[in-house]
Amino acid sequence: MDSPLAAIGIVALATALIAVPTVLWARYLARRRTLWAGILTNRVPENAAWWKSERSREGELLYVAIGDSAAQGIGASLPRRSYVGLIAAHVRATTGRTVRVVNLSISGATVGIALERQLPRLQKLAPDLVTVSIGANDIAAFDLERFEAQVRELFAALPEGAIVADLPTFYFLPAEKRVRAANRVLRSIAAEHGLVVVPLHARMRVQGLWGVSTQFAGDLFHPNDRGYRVWASAFLPQVDRVLADRVGGRA
Repeated sequence: MDSPLAAIGIVALATALIAVPTVLWARYLARRRTLWAGILTNRVPENAAWWKSERSREGELLYVAIGDSAAQGIGASLPRRSYVGLIAAHVRATTGRTVRVVNLSISGATVGIALERQLPRLQKLAPDLVTVSIGANDIAAFDLERFEAQVRELFAALPEGAIVADLPTFYFLPAEKRVRAANRVLRSIAAEHGLVVVPLHARMRVQGLWGVSTQFAGDLFHPNDRGYRVWASAFLPQVDRVLADRVGGRA
């Protein structure tokens, strides 16, 4: 009969064989995220400059975006391949009209920053289309009461027909628990103001492990081109409804 010590030794060896690759993999991912975070941070001013130049273009229709680094397109190969860029391209193709894009988003923005720096600029414009995707940066230091109060203030000031998105999935606990709590609040407040919420969270979740492995940039946080196409697909049905109401289809 095998001795208890031998059995313990086998278990310890098996544990080590599992633990060592896991630790090495975790270290690799941490180094990768650090490297790519630096690379993508360097792209923040480049993307912001690109959107500023887009703002000066003339267009028959005006599309305004409120958001954070995702709206800026951080992680995409080009800013126009962000979900904002994809929505703008869709509007052009659907209506046959030129589109001016005023992307008010700021990398790193929270709901509070959107209130302070983006909303006042929106209120000076008369957009045909508005999208709002903000709140993911509130999750790290999440305060439910503050989040609720700020979302309520933001949504109350949005123009009729503005399209808001719920927060994207973070996939893993504990952040995902905070995201789900935030989305319950966000959806409730949106309903109070008659705003339609596009199901960004659900659209990302349904991608599963395929999405986790293929739809994120090197920092494993921002979407890549594939990921932004998924984001845009969540918005487009509601974008089409707004266009039908306000523009009436192709000119």
